[in-house]
Amino acid sequence: MAGKLKPLEVAQQVTPGKYPDGDGLYLIVAGPTSRNWSYRYWIKGKERWHGLGSLQDVSLKDARIKRDAARQEVRAGVDIVQAKRSAREGARAEAAVAAASTFKECAERYIKDNEAKWSKKHAAQWPSSLKQYAYPTIGHLRIAEILPSHIFELLKPIWIEKRETSNRVRGRIETIIAKNVDIDDNEFRNPAELTKQLRENFRSGRSGSPVIIQRYPTPKRRHS
Repeated sequence: MAGKLKPLEVAQQVTPGKYPDGDGLYLIVAGPTSRNWSYRYWIKGKERWHGLGSLQDVSLKDARIKRDAARQEVRAGVDIVQAKRSAREGARAEAAVAAASTFKECAERYIKDNEAKWSKKHAAQWPSSLKQYAYPTIGHLRIAEILPSHIFELLKPIWIEKRETSNRVRGRIETIIAKNVDIDDNEFRNPAELTKQLRENFRSGRSGSPVIIQRYPTPKRRHS
């Protein structure tokens, strides 16, 4: 279907309202900076509005393509709005499991998800290095419980004699922690990050001076 809307008309439309193109496709304008595409459909007697993206990112042509794909799903009996909601709920449930998981569980899950992409050597080094150097200290802790002082404790014995190994272990720990915290949590600072405090405390720790490592805020749960 060609549709009622024209590209120039769409580009210039800033008056608030719902502008139909046909077959359930609407341009919904709330103002000059808020113009979005939506697909309107009914399923089991219920009206649904399925977002197709903003006008800034989705052209009229692409919105029609998305509308047609959504129509096919609805015709097949799929409530696409409910399916999207269920997917979000599933992601939140997975994030809750990750937040409650121990570091060892998170690490094993990360390795399982990525080892197929690694070389045999890399796939062998990840679990063996974490088992030897990380798990004894932080393996039983939840991500939110890990502090920079834990990282200092587990790396200190190998920081001088096995510097390359210690850097790899620290980086792997940092990656696993980062994978299991909220990406939008601006207050969180990864306890395995190679900060100036950590470097300085390795120096002071070698000389016998007191080691003081700052506590960072507990990370928020990850969400989708």
